[in-house]
Amino acid sequence: MNDYKPRLKTQYTEEIVPALKDKFQYSSVMQVPRLKKIVLSQGLGDATADKKIIENALNEMTQIAGQKAVATYAKKDISNFKLRKGMPIGAKVTLRGDMMYDFLDRLVAVALPRTRDFRGISSKGFDKRGNYNLGIKEQIIFPEIDIDKISRVTGMDITFVTSANTDEEAFELLKAFGLPFKK
Repeated sequence: MNDYKPRLKTQYTEEIVPALKDKFQYSSVMQVPRLKKIVLSQGLGDATADKKIIENALNEMTQIAGQKAVATYAKKDISNFKLRKGMPIGAKVTLRGDMMYDFLDRLVAVALPRTRDFRGISSKGFDKRGNYNLGIKEQIIFPEIDIDKISRVTGMDITFVTSANTDEEAFELLKAFGLPFKK
């Protein structure tokens, strides 16, 4: 029997839900916003010329997320970019449940503090629907990546999808999870 429960999942039910319920005057705990999923994605424009780039990106994303990454494909032909419909041009992973909480824990506690000149993340990444987007310039901030084995430094986008109705609610939820927003 597996009794493992991620630290942030426990923190959410025991601390974050009561705090947000009081702050926003919700009548039920079911109204309290929750984190639905975290999507990691990488667009790789140079992959049109070299197929190895996609393979490397998929391996790195799988290591970072702890879950198999999938390639994303071009939807249509664009001649200026030497792009054909169906060519692999990116990689993505969608995390839910325990894997999502484990990744968030590693992101907040280990990866973000390793960023060069880190002063907090911008609070401008909200999309008016309660979701938050964060861009990372280098994948080497994750401890799972071996710096000696990577061929090139690439960035990635991390999207936090919440059930919040407003950006203010989503901001408070993510702040409670420990995301270091700039003051």
